[in-house]
Amino acid sequence: MYTNSILRIDQKNVKKIKIFCFFSIKLVKFKRFDTPLVARDYYLQQKEGNLAKLLKKVLKKQISEGEELAVGDTKLGNIIKEKLNIPCVSNAATTELMRGIRSHIDSLLDEHKDELANMRLALAHSLGRYQVKFNPDKIDTMIIQGISLLDDLDKELNNYIMRCREWYGWHFPELSKIISDPILYVKTVRAIGIKQNAINIDMSEFLSPDLEAKIKSEAEISMGTMISDSDMNCIQYLCEQILDLSDYRAQLSQYLKERMATLAPNLTALLGELVGARLISHAGSLVTLAKYPASTVQILGAEKALFRALKTKKDTPKYGLIYHAQIVGQASTKMKGKMARKLSAKVSLASRIDALADESKGASMGIEARAYLERVSRQGQEPRRISGVSTKHDKYRFKRFAAHDKKFAFYSWIISN
Repeated sequence: MYTNSILRIDQKNVKKIKIFCFFSIKLVKFKRFDTPLVARDYYLQQKEGNLAKLLKKVLKKQISEGEELAVGDTKLGNIIKEKLNIPCVSNAATTELMRGIRSHIDSLLDEHKDELANMRLALAHSLGRYQVKFNPDKIDTMIIQGISLLDDLDKELNNYIMRCREWYGWHFPELSKIISDPILYVKTVRAIGIKQNAINIDMSEFLSPDLEAKIKSEAEISMGTMISDSDMNCIQYLCEQILDLSDYRAQLSQYLKERMATLAPNLTALLGELVGARLISHAGSLVTLAKYPASTVQILGAEKALFRALKTKKDTPKYGLIYHAQIVGQASTKMKGKMARKLSAKVSLASRIDALADESKGASMGIEARAYLERVSRQGQEPRRISGVSTKHDKYRFKRFAAHDKKFAFYSWIISN
């Protein structure tokens, strides 16, 4: 609430709390927050488990020795009891009392009734802006939206290039057999236009001399049909759109690479920026991905196949999105399942370090884990530990969450050469 009040109740009326009587409540102290920002800071301190100086000062002055304080929030009551040594009551009777106070708040604060609604609204807006601005879970929203847009761009580019090949193929069908690269094909179509102009067009900027000579010779004997200038203008405009989308896709890919290297360096070192971003997008956030066990990470993205296999009582899938990682792709057929299991374990470890570690140590864990997995993939079996060779021991401190009061130390052992 916007106000910070203490209400003293007689012991006899506390027993009759279920039949709430408004006239048994007396306002003892009222302290008004100066601005909504001050109220917001007070709320955030309380949420983090700290008592504001204003509340400490008021409680010390108003609560006498031997009195109990009725607190609606159990967590706040525990904090007050721990830090100020004031006995607090938080039970069903207190809940009924607080409900009655909320229903009669306008009468209790009759002098401030006019501005109470405005101050509540201002505080709600201030808290909303703060949570949107500083919510750490929203940082990876840029990656989720970026990888989704990248996938959409790939689909659009494939459709546009296919239409361009089919459209221009009526006029110059031989060109599609000469140039297999889609972007080079589109650049050539934009440069040539009508095939009779090919002999006079310089294409040395993007084509080799041999390929350019072959295109010019094929254009002279092409079996394609003639098209009008308006048709050619539409085709060339489509080529411009394809090239613009291709340039933007390259910029977006570089943006994702930089973002992933900043947000999840260990995950990027293990999987690459695209596969790592797809895992984060599928999980919903990096923190959610960090909560998944390795077995869930391994089949993430193959949920339909998993439930279909369980329904038909057949073998469950060995991998989902993790299949597209280079480590799994370069492994032999017999080793793919084993590498997927090992990689998912390392990915689960890396995502927890990236999401929860207090101090970033870069991508050292991801790089070492990737080197270990590549060594296993080449040798076909896990390397044995040699006697007398020590293992590297890294210590990470995880961030504190609201549900926990302690920090957890996490250790990882990675076999060194």
